[in-house]
Amino acid sequence: LPNTKVYALDIAEDTIETAKQNASLNNVEVEFIKDDILTSSVLPIPSSISIIVSNPPYIKEDEKPAMHQNVLANEPHRALFVSNENPLIFYEAIANFALKNLENSGLLFFEINEYLGEETVNLLRNKGFKDIELRQDMQGKDRMICCAK
Repeated sequence: LPNTKVYALDIAEDTIETAKQNASLNNVEVEFIKDDILTSSVLPIPSSISIIVSNPPYIKEDEKPAMHQNVLANEPHRALFVSNENPLIFYEAIANFALKNLENSGLLFFEINEYLGEETVNLLRNKGFKDIELRQDMQGKDRMICCAK
């Protein structure tokens, strides 16, 4: 998309370094920001954001035993797991960020935990998002949400 500015946010420097290498290999310009969406109050991103796409940690700790060993061995656990007590913590933080920074009618896309689709929809509805769509993957499992501010 011409004239598009892309920002990427992650808490981990090693993840950002890998993403920078991927951006370079694919000849795309991305501004990378190391920050924590859960604790940051002001991120250096302009107030006019059209689209937010996020794949936050969403696997509950008690789901860990059902995970494939290759995933557990090769993926950083901080990128996968959330507490059983507050599994939507990242969705709430990103939704709050979107409410402050997403332009009117801007879009928010999330990959989600297949078992928390309705809960995630309800969180977004309660925050005032509209046109909320819960979408399924090829196996028919709840996997993605799209909504508008």
